[in-house]
Amino acid sequence: MSRLDVTEKIIAAKVAKEIKWADVAQKVGLSKEWVTSACLGQMTLSKEQAKVIADIFDLSEADSLWLTVTPYKGSLPTSVPTDPLIYRFYEMVNVYGTTFKALIHEEFGDGIMSAIDFKMDLQRENDPNGDRVRIVMSGKFLPYKQY
Repeated sequence: MSRLDVTEKIIAAKVAKEIKWADVAQKVGLSKEWVTSACLGQMTLSKEQAKVIADIFDLSEADSLWLTVTPYKGSLPTSVPTDPLIYRFYEMVNVYGTTFKALIHEEFGDGIMSAIDFKMDLQRENDPNGDRVRIVMSGKFLPYKQY
């Protein structure tokens, strides 16, 4: 048994039960973005949160314990993503990464945007020319320190 096995059980149960991530998140009491990430093996759940997830997806007590273990983050199967949707994010970083870096440094100084102290909101935007995906990411700025 591994964390990946539990993730696969969650995905199989989600499909079989026709569950939406937003509904799971509501039961856990956190954002759909964070809960989805946790269910897909990228975040650590508390025992209480893991119990809620286990109940939703009919997981065993042993499965539930895996949800509380700190995962190995960044679990893409290849260094360059082959899934078309994930590849578009990779493409955005390739095209706009230097722009993000230049503008963040200009505005904040030498440092990084945290992916730990981080929030994300993904919404559908209705548009007469075709619906749009709206993603807002907010990460704490962490300046590099001199020592």
